[in-house]
Amino acid sequence: MTKRVFYPGSFDPLTNGHLDILAQALRLFDTVVVGIGVHPGKKPLFSFEERADLIRRAVERIGEDAGRIAVEAFDGLVVEAAKEAGAVALVRGLRDGSDLDYEMQMAGMNGAMAPEIATIFFPSTPQTRPITATLVRQIAGMGGDVSHFVPAHVAEAIRGKLGRM
Repeated sequence: MTKRVFYPGSFDPLTNGHLDILAQALRLFDTVVVGIGVHPGKKPLFSFEERADLIRRAVERIGEDAGRIAVEAFDGLVVEAAKEAGAVALVRGLRDGSDLDYEMQMAGMNGAMAPEIATIFFPSTPQTRPITATLVRQIAGMGGDVSHFVPAHVAEAIRGKLGRM
């Protein structure tokens, strides 16, 4: 039986922290479905298509595991998207205690709505712990160099989008 897991997020932009959690999930599951949240009320830096392309390009570099990763959009409840993807669990990354507090609340609510979908927490590595997509966008927006926090092709895409860096 193939075990699928759902890794939801905005991935705007994809960071080295996201890739760290993705690699950890690949160690335990046969397939990881990366669910990109698409919400009409939000104005992301990258469109869904751009984010999906950036993720696929990063995954290509993983090698043979690339075929075990799927990228999908979702716009509703995460647990419903996980069910539709055939996932047995949700993957969430934890950087610190504040992430744990928030994620425990979400896991509890998701568990009440869909008890058949487990939530699995992976700790960030020390190197990726401080990275957030929000901080990457803010640093890049002020002309800072984000190349230490994102894959090279993502840094290039950010430069193209913002016209600087």
